[in-house]
Order: sequence, then C-alpha cells, then structure tokens
Amino acid sequence: MMGSLVLAMENNNALVISPDAIQKKPHDSLLVPRKFFASVTSEKEKPFDFFRTLFEGMIAGGTAGVVVETALYPIDTIKTRLQAAQGGGKIILQGLYSGLAGNLAGVLPASAIFVGVYEPTKQKLLKIFPENLNAFAHLTAGAIGGAASSLVRVPTEVVKQRMQTGQFASAPSAVRLIVANEGFKGLYAGYGSFLLRDIPFDAIQFCIYEQLRIGYKIVARRDLYDPENALIGAFAGALTGAMTTPLDVIKTRLMVQGSTNQYKGIFDCIQTIVKEEGPSALLKGIGPRVLWIGIGGSIFFGVLERTKLILSQRDAKKKDH
Repeated sequence: MMGSLVLAMENNNALVISPDAIQKKPHDSLLVPRKFFASVTSEKEKPFDFFRTLFEGMIAGGTAGVVVETALYPIDTIKTRLQAAQGGGKIILQGLYSGLAGNLAGVLPASAIFVGVYEPTKQKLLKIFPENLNAFAHLTAGAIGGAASSLVRVPTEVVKQRMQTGQFASAPSAVRLIVANEGFKGLYAGYGSFLLRDIPFDAIQFCIYEQLRIGYKIVARRDLYDPENALIGAFAGALTGAMTTPLDVIKTRLMVQGSTNQYKGIFDCIQTIVKEEGPSALLKGIGPRVLWIGIGGSIFFGVLERTKLILSQRDAKKKDH
C-alpha cells in the first residue's frame, strides 16, 4: 500500500497509522498526521532558478497554447456564436476558422506570459505556504498568471470573437475599426467580466490539475506518462469549464456588443439576459465549452508537461558537459 493521500477532510488533525507500520515491527510504528491537500515530501528540493523557470515556462506555455488554439478553434467559434445569439437566433456553421491567424498572434504571447508567470510564482509560493496548504499556492499562482496574461488575452479575445460573429473580415481591419469607432478602450471591452471569468477559471483549473497530479504520483510511485497528464488535464479543464460557463456567457455578450452598448455592465448584463431570455441562457454553449476546454486541457497539459520535460532534459545534458 502507498502512503496516505487525503485531498480534503473535515478534521485535518486526525491521525492515522502509517502504512509502514503494517509491514514493520510494532516498535517501528509511527503516527502520521493526515494532510488537508495532497503533497509530496520524498522529492529532493532543487535550487530555484527564477529566470530559467520563467524562460522555460514561457516556451512551454506558448507552444501548448498555439497547439490547442489551432486544433480546437472551430469548436470555440461555435461556442461563441451560440452565446452571442439572442433569443432563437440561428447559428451559422461556415467560416469556423475565421480569425485564427490573428488570434494565434495573441495566444502565443498570452500563453507564454501565463505559464511564464505561473511557474516561478508557484515555486516561490510553495516555499512560503506550509505543505498542507500547497493547493492555495496553486490557486494563487493561477490567479496571478491569469491577471498578468489578461493584458494580452483580452484584446486578442475581443478581436477573435468579433471576427467569429462575422463583424470583421481580418484581424488588422478589426483592430483598426474597433479603435476608430470605440477608441483604444474598445479593445478591452468586457475586461472586468473577462477577469471575473478567467481569474477563477485559471486558479481552479490549475489547482485541480496540480492536486490530482500530485495525488496520482503518490499512488503510482513514479512520474506520470503523457497520456496520464493529458487525462488529468482533460478532467480539470472540463470540470472548470462547466463551472464557469455563466461567467463566459456574460463576458461574450459584453465583448461582442461593440458600440451598441446594449449592456451597461456586468450586473446589467446578467439582469437583462435573465429577464429577456431566462436563467437557462446563462448556460448557453456549455456543451461546446466543456468539450472544447476538456479536449483543450488534455492537449494543453500534455504538450506543456512534455515540453517542460524536454527543456529540463536539455538543461541536464548541458550541465553534464
């Protein structure tokens, strides 16, 4: 049997007999306090290199982000059109890759910034938080990474969704016309709702992923294989995507309204949607969203961990020479 793994419990001061005590002599028995969150203590602590972690995180994040966006863009387009459609509006299933090139130009730096900030922040916080609260390090690092990358992600999202809904034909013309008609702030339309959706999303998704991955490693007594990282990433993504769908609907409506200003803000948007379309409208696009983020989580975390492994192996070879 493996060491005790407890992701959550009512009383974190409860004591359990170590599994080692079952196999060893009675006088070797130890009382081991259960942890509130999964943790790994057997790994030797490595010296922290901030700039290397930042650099490798940016490469891994940028690579994973571009792969996911390219593979799943059509599903994202359908999801956006479902959410933007009011009442019984029909969904057009043409031009599903509309705006991909311009979007990749934003996704690459945004994903690089997110993981580049997340990884070193996580490492620093793990040294600050007590071991039984390491999940809060993951939550906090995810939120900080999301906030940092939002400066690039929001304009990218605004342009992408305007093109997905057929408002513009190309990314350059979209940027030019949005700035001309709405000012520079038009590129940050729905910024508050974006943060309201993405900061909780990033924090929860990465926390779930990290905790499940730690727990799995404890049980398996080895590093995870690529399919296992992908499966955990898919679960974390799908669950978090479903939980944050109402926030995503609000963000989409605010971003695609343009200069019409149909909604005056987040709360007005919620009230208007519920009043005119019913509460179920806040779950519009949940199917494509869960599918998109579930598959996306699988690809993203699979590519992320593989890229991080390749980079670490490269560094190890350099040190050997």
